Amino acid sequence: MEGLVNPAFWRNRRVLVTGHTGFKGSWLALWLDQLGAKVTGLALAAERPSLFEQARIAELVDHHEGDIRDPEVVDAVFAAARPEIVFHLAAQPLVRLSYEQPAETFATNVQGTVHVLDACRRAEGLRAVVCVTSDKCYENREWVWPYRETDPMGGHDPYSASKGAAELVIASYRRSFFRDGPLVASVRAGNVIGGGDWAKDRLIPDMIRALVSEQSVAIRSPDSVRPWQHVLEALGGYLMIAERLHGGERPVADGWNFGPADDDTQPVSWIADRMVETWGSGNWHTVDGPRPHEATLLRLDCSKARRELGWRPAWRLDTALDRIVSWHKAVAGGEDARAVSLAQLADYQARVAA
Repeated sequence: MEGLVNPAFWRNRRVLVTGHTGFKGSWLALWLDQLGAKVTGLALAAERPSLFEQARIAELVDHHEGDIRDPEVVDAVFAAARPEIVFHLAAQPLVRLSYEQPAETFATNVQGTVHVLDACRRAEGLRAVVCVTSDKCYENREWVWPYRETDPMGGHDPYSASKGAAELVIASYRRSFFRDGPLVASVRAGNVIGGGDWAKDRLIPDMIRALVSEQSVAIRSPDSVRPWQHVLEALGGYLMIAERLHGGERPVADGWNFGPADDDTQPVSWIADRMVETWGSGNWHTVDGPRPHEATLLRLDCSKARRELGWRPAWRLDTALDRIVSWHKAVAGGEDARAVSLAQLADYQARVAA
């Protein structure tokens, strides 16, 4: 990602990633290793299957298993890593699971963030902290206008509310404890998608599982609109933010949206049709019956990142879906998941450079 992400900056840089066993954290750890960073990871044990295990991410990082709800665990990993930069991704990331486990969701996403930021407050040599929340942190009014960074935090379901609350925690710590210390930013990405995502009750993984097994894909809310984007788009923005924070750019210590082009914000039915077409076979059907509340319409205004960082999406949504299908077909066909992922990363970097 020449010109936006600086490879020379990351060489031998000490970086701590929480949540590195998750889908997004695994892609970030892989990218940081490719840049030459010295990566320490703190997360729960990886689920199976997972990109973390498929791409053998544990071989690339100083891997620590632990729960951010335990402040002693967090402090111990910080002491071992002595990070210059922290990416905080560890979270309970699923809306539907938050209805089943609301207390655990709030404990992880809110109190866990407190534990990480408290460790940051005491860490010597730390220069930059990037906290990853969610596009769902905003009070969703189901309107057509995209949400801006200055819009109110909120959330109907426990997951969304926990992310809105985490944003308030981050802002409080920034104002109270980091005025003269490390610079802290929060980043709010759209619905990230990509190869190696195996989460339950998430559209693309559910589709991949059904397509592989030649079953009809069950779709809950075909009319729901989301800001879909490949995971590398969001991670590129996070890396840019970290570089700017490390360089002492205080205005960057703020909240940031990273989402797709406006015309790539599509309904679930569009994604399902395109995935079936790209896969080359299969079909989908709508699941009827009661289900917990989920937002119907969600868009992000990313003009701030475009204007002030020079960040913009490099892959259109149809390209992102094509890369997902090719990743899963290649890995299912016996190709090495790490090699496939690195090839897609190189392809993405070349596109950004162009």
